[in-house]
Amino acid sequence: MFAYFENNYPWNMAVLMAFALGGQISEIDEACRPLKEKSAGTGSAEESAQVIWWRSWSAIADRLRGLGDIDLAAGHGLSAGAKYRRACVYYLIAERLLSHRDQRKHDAYDAMVEMFEKSAKLLKETVRFVSIPYEGVELPALFVPAASTTPSACMIVFDGFDAPKEFNYLNDFTNALLRRNVASLHVDHPGVGAALRKLGLPAIKEMERPATAAVDWLTAHPEIDSARIGIIAPSLGGYYAPRAAAFEQRLACCVAWGARWDNDGSHGRILRNPDAARSLSDWLDHAMWYYGTDSKEATARAIAAMTLEGGVAEMIRCPILVTHGGSDRQVPIEQAHITIERTINSPRRDLKIFTDNEGGVAHCGVDNMTIQIDYMADWIADVFGETAHRSAP
Repeated sequence: MFAYFENNYPWNMAVLMAFALGGQISEIDEACRPLKEKSAGTGSAEESAQVIWWRSWSAIADRLRGLGDIDLAAGHGLSAGAKYRRACVYYLIAERLLSHRDQRKHDAYDAMVEMFEKSAKLLKETVRFVSIPYEGVELPALFVPAASTTPSACMIVFDGFDAPKEFNYLNDFTNALLRRNVASLHVDHPGVGAALRKLGLPAIKEMERPATAAVDWLTAHPEIDSARIGIIAPSLGGYYAPRAAAFEQRLACCVAWGARWDNDGSHGRILRNPDAARSLSDWLDHAMWYYGTDSKEATARAIAAMTLEGGVAEMIRCPILVTHGGSDRQVPIEQAHITIERTINSPRRDLKIFTDNEGGVAHCGVDNMTIQIDYMADWIADVFGETAHRSAP
């Protein structure tokens, strides 16, 4: 895995995310170069590393936003949209490592959403900004219809522990589906994005609840083939997607983008081991916000409740794909094998471990996300019977 910073896994993961979302190498370098001393522990102690991280990335985002405003005033909407898109990426990366108790995190999140919406409209993208009725509230979502004259298949896209719906829209997964005539519905479910930040909804183990809400919404839209609705989710979503498929059996396929058989073996291990690789610098601070807990002990209990043990995996009766990076430092590879071994009632269960020869070997393929995205999109298209992506032998 490419490492801009020495011995700083969460910062390096964020840098790779910026690349995956379309950041420019010179802008990323400009944001990161002033951070090297702080990463090595030799910088000033006047501000936390997280605040310095936010300041450096926000500066690049603010500049691009201003340049986009100049383009827009000159009537160059497409150029403005491109700059707003990268500003969105950098605001997302800037807010990622700040504590939720810091108002600057929430301001950066709001700026990210604003830039995303402006860029999508200026770049004339087909995404629709929608809301999913869910237990008395509305979950913000992004619906991307396929360019089809007949009802199309659709993937519900959930997230994991530390990314909003915009992340999986921006990382080319959406376009990979569209090229295969598959629509997508990206949902901020409990624990992520606006559901946590604006609605105050922490994560839940019963991920079938928002999944059912999403299926209900899709089945009301005639442009979607209700018999071909699937679900995919990365990272902690390796638990969420199979859990949803087990209890919401209208789902026609399931993709665990990184295995998560038993969250105690991943987040629980991170909680217990201070040397474990973790996606965020102040991991416990985010975990307590995410799980809606008020102590380390309560967080451990919420984590342990998320498991596919107890007959959950055996309830899955649709095709399932589990992908996993061969060098994933956050989740043991054994969790991928046991997930496939226990989904005994699935009519098709496939496991893909990515190797050094292929790339995509880090957690959720963040070292080379396109490798995993292409594989998953092909599998989804095959399961749904879409053949446009296939070339003649």
